Parts: sequence; structure tokens; C-alpha cells
Amino acid sequence: MDVAGERMNVLKATFAEEIRTMLAELKQNSSVKGVVLISGKSDSFIAGADISMLDGCKTAAEAEEIARLGQQVFAEIEQLKVPVVAAIHGPCLGGGLELAMACHSRIVSDDAKTVLGLPEVQLGLLPGSGGTQRLPRLVGLQKALDMILTGKQLRAKQAVKAGLAQAMVPNSILLEAAVEQALAGKKAAAEPKLNLIGKLLEKTGPGRGIVFDQAKKQTLSKTHGNYPAPLKILEVIRAGIDKGMQAGLNAEAKAFGELCMTPESKALRSLFFATTEMKKESGAGNAKPNTVKKVAVLGGGLMGGGIASVTATKAGLPVRIKDIQHQGIANALRYAYQLLDKKVKRRFMRSSELQKQMALMTGTTDYSGFHDVDMVVEAVFEDLELKQTMVADIEQHCHEQTIFASNTSSLPIGQIAAKAKRPENVIGLHYFSPVDKMPLVEVIAHKDTSAETIATTVAFARKQGKTPIVVKDGAGFYVNRILALYMNEAAQILLQGEPIEKLDKALVKFGFPVGPITLLDEVGIDVGAKIGPILQGELGERFAAPAAFDKLLADGRKGKKSEKGFYLYKGNSKGKKPVDPSVYTLLGIQPVAKMSQSEIVQRTTAQMLNEAVRCLEEGVIASARDGDIGAIFGIGFPPFLGGPFLYIDTMGAATLVAQLQGYEKQFGNRFTPCELLLSMAEDNERFYP
Repeated sequence: MDVAGERMNVLKATFAEEIRTMLAELKQNSSVKGVVLISGKSDSFIAGADISMLDGCKTAAEAEEIARLGQQVFAEIEQLKVPVVAAIHGPCLGGGLELAMACHSRIVSDDAKTVLGLPEVQLGLLPGSGGTQRLPRLVGLQKALDMILTGKQLRAKQAVKAGLAQAMVPNSILLEAAVEQALAGKKAAAEPKLNLIGKLLEKTGPGRGIVFDQAKKQTLSKTHGNYPAPLKILEVIRAGIDKGMQAGLNAEAKAFGELCMTPESKALRSLFFATTEMKKESGAGNAKPNTVKKVAVLGGGLMGGGIASVTATKAGLPVRIKDIQHQGIANALRYAYQLLDKKVKRRFMRSSELQKQMALMTGTTDYSGFHDVDMVVEAVFEDLELKQTMVADIEQHCHEQTIFASNTSSLPIGQIAAKAKRPENVIGLHYFSPVDKMPLVEVIAHKDTSAETIATTVAFARKQGKTPIVVKDGAGFYVNRILALYMNEAAQILLQGEPIEKLDKALVKFGFPVGPITLLDEVGIDVGAKIGPILQGELGERFAAPAAFDKLLADGRKGKKSEKGFYLYKGNSKGKKPVDPSVYTLLGIQPVAKMSQSEIVQRTTAQMLNEAVRCLEEGVIASARDGDIGAIFGIGFPPFLGGPFLYIDTMGAATLVAQLQGYEKQFGNRFTPCELLLSMAEDNERFYP
């Protein structure tokens, strides 16, 4: 299989006739002893089905028909009398794995690129071409549920161990091994490998009941009922196990059609298309990025260590860490080592690979080894003079094209570049903590940043495995600007007496990964206190943080880092941490729950949504698309809602304006709707067509 004009193979409904014609030829040719399916692409098998064909479906029945067509074609492959072997190298995902499972056996290459999985749940869908039925029969119910409900991918070795693949060989002999397997004739399908407990749970009715009940409980605790796909997956797999393969396939196709029409799937698919489209853009029009061969990081703290780690391990680039103390360098290297060591312990990588990646990181307390650095990422304290000194030092010790990228979270880049000799090389590159986990970076260009600097920085961030959005310079940029108002409002509600756990629970139920008060503890109450006045000074009184928070810092409460904040940390290393009741006394609050969950959600998100629109109005973000990606990947805005702008489209701009004006009368002008939102409400306009 080699889809013309595509970098990776994707399955399209239009291929059904071509495949059927070929299958008919194979059936008629009595000299054929076996069939091998292999990819014509050098580094991938089949990346999945072409999701864009679903956007053309107007009804659930049309989407269901696409699923049924896939099921029928794959059934024809399965019914071939000669053995069919899938020779898999590179990603084998979604429809690609469903096709491979319809073959009689699978051989995988031992390459790190080879991964097998069914990630449809991440698009609000389920595998629609037999995947929900074939996977449990190959690997067992529990393993299949784990894979389909999470979208988890198996590496080649794991696939063989699970029984999903029959053998693993070097890519150089993959075709040869597959041909040999095909010529060896059909073998009876092996039963999933189960231990005694596995057999009791999967081979008996009561046991299966326990498995499904537990899976449903765990799913609801993670999704809070916001995502319909996981519950449908459980229903469909159960139908196939209880009533047989055909009943399962019918349920699968029907559920696929229904899920395709849900707003959640439409939002998740639009997010997928937006990020795919973004990967093709340079961030600076036609400007081409320069090659980055060596990187330096200033500051060996948590952020510096994280940035150095993703530069070496993801981008594969040599990185020089500079700190004023040897201890800072040691901390950064230890942090990178611990992240890699976890992968070794889980057998994601070999010890030799760990050593190779660690060897890319070196440290210094001066500027030795900086003469040939192409990109310097600064991660020192939020102090303007210090950052300006760093710019001068880099201009002195590096070559003329070296880019100076500041990881500031709030200071305008124009101010950092104010005394620079080469301001065109100065840019912002704002990472989110923890760097190894958070996918977003904001690339911040000030008025003198060159297009080449922007394009090079965007390409560098992508190499680190990040999703970059280009934003205009200004205090707080985009993500921290909308986040600050959300956090401030949560604090205001807390000071009115709403219990901390109720506040956090309401927003987790809404779809955020953690509640705002937990987030404040995680990020650091001191960090919030430092950023607040900068935003207030640059953007006005609506950013004023509640004065009562000064009492928290005076009491040494910085959050998780000082093991003293809103929650209790000492003696609570595992599980859910309880609220520290003494925080209420300190703030002079008597906690009493008065507001409903929906009221808490509406009030905390109203300002955030308003500020996101204001950022678009001021040109801080280039588009609603960038704003949605920034909010989802930067602060965990509920993905199933599609981001702030798609969410406003769903509720209607007029509804949001009415909410804001109601709060404005009650709490003052921090809730005043911005001009763009008012005009959109008046003209009944949308951000997306």
C-alpha cells in the first residue's frame, strides 16, 4: 500500500473498490499460496483512516455506512482461504491496526518507530471497522479495554508479548520473514495469554461483569461523564462478547455513526485538524528557519533543567547549561537523568540510549563553549535588569546570528530587548511547567524581532516536541493573561466563603485537569503574587489580585514547593490531599457552600472567555484557532469543548455578554465585555464558520 501524494498511508472510503478488485483477483488465482500486506512508505505502515471524510457526513447514518463499508472489506480479507500476513514497520494506528488485525498474522519490525494502537477515543470516536471486536479476541478483554479506552500504543516488543503480533524482526528482513510466514500456511488463532485470575475474570460471566463495572467506574472518575465515546466503547465491546461477533459489529457501526455527530467529537476533530494545519506553518509567513545545531540554557532551575532535557532528548541537540553555581548545573542534570531513568525502568529505552542522551548535556559556570551556540534559552528569575544583562552577555560571547529566547512568563519581550545591540535576534519562548509534560510554548515576537528569528524559534520548539503558537508581545502574553483572570475570580469566590474542595471539584467536573486552587498550589502562590502586579501595571485594574493573598505569603505559604499552601502536604504523599483548615482562619473565612457548581463554573470562566476575545481584538493572537490551541494545550481548557472560542460559538456571544453584564452590575467593571464581543453579540456572529 502506497497512497500517492501522501507522506503517510491513510485509509479512505474510496479505496474500498480497489481493495475488493484485488481480493477478487487473489481468490481467482489458484497459484497464490499466501499474501503479504506491506507499506510502500519507508517509515510508516498505515497511520489510520482519513478523518476528513467524516466531516462530509450530515447524518449518523452516513457515518455508520462508512464504518460498515470498512467492516465488510476487512471481513473479505479475513475470509481469504490463503494466509494473509501484515508486515508492519512504523506507525500502525486506528484503521491501519484494524486492517492488520483482519489479516491472519502480524510481523513487526523492531524499530522504535513501530507502534500499534487504536487512538480513535482521542477524537471522540471508537474504532469502527471491527477494532472493538477483534482486539479483545487477540489480546484479551482487559488489555483491549486499556488500549481502546485510552488510545494507548504498544511498541513492537509489547505487541508480541500481548499476542497482537506473532514475531518481531529487524526491518531489513521484515518482508522476507513475512513471506516465510505466509508460505508456512494458516495457523489456528492463538488464545489470549491469561493467568489464573485473568481466566476467572475473562472466561466467566460474573468475572466479565466485574471487569466492565470496574472499567466504567474508572472511566467516569477520569472523564466525569464529559466524553460519550468511552461509555459507548464499553457497550459495544460487551455486545460482542455477550452476543457474538456479528452483534458486536452491528453495535460498533451504529455507535460510530452516533459518536461522529456529537459536539464533543466535532470539537476534538477540529482540534486535530487545527494542530495538523499549524505544523505546516513557519509562524512568519514565507520566512525559512535557520538550522540550529547547538543550544545553551541559562539557569539550572526546574524550568532550565526541563528545557535542557527536552532539547537533548527530543530535539537530539547538544545543550550547554550555564548557572552561577555548580549545584544548579548538578540539579539540572539530575532532573534530566531522572526523567530518562524512568523510561529505562519501564523498558521504553536502553541504558546505552540514556548515556547517549545524557552525553549531549554539559554544564559551565562561565560562558566557555558559547562561541558556536545558535540558540540561547534564558530561564532565570523574573527580573528585568537581570534579563537585560543576560542579553548583553550573550551578544558579547556568541556569534552575530545567535538567537536569545527568553522564557519569561510575564515581562514584555520589547523591554528585555530594549538595550540589545541586535534586537532582531531577541524573542520570547514561554514554556509551561513541567516542561517535559506540557505540550504548548508561546513564541513571542516584539516589534523588532526578525521573521527568520520567529521561523527558527518555531521550528526549534517543534523539534522539542512542542506545539508553538506565535503571540504578540505584551504583559502575560496570551495564556497567562487569560489564566490570571480565571485564578483571580476563583480566589474572589473563595474569599466569599465557598469551600476550597467545592471550588476545585466544580471546575474538574467541568473538564479542567485540576481545579484553580490546586493549580495555584502547584504553580506556587509566590509566582502568582509576582506576576499579578506586572499584569495589573500593564493591563489595568481588572488584573488586581485579592489583597488577602499577602497574608498567605507572610505565613510562608508558597504551595507545593514549601509543602504549605491551601492543601496539606506533610504526611500525605499519596492519594488525594486534604484542605489545610488553618488557611480559612488565616484568611478570616467561615467556609459555607452557597453557590451551585454551574454558578462557580460560569463566574470563573466568564472573565477568561472575555479576555481571550480581547486578546484576539488586540492582535495578541492571530486567530481564534491559535487561541483555542493555546488554551487547551497551555492551561488544560476542556478539549471536548474545543477551546474558548469554539465554546463561545456553542453558547452564543449574546449569552456570554448577558452573563458578563449581569456580573458587571454585581461586582464592578472587571466583568465589562470587550468591544469585539459586544459587536459579535449584536450581529449574531461566530468565530468559526
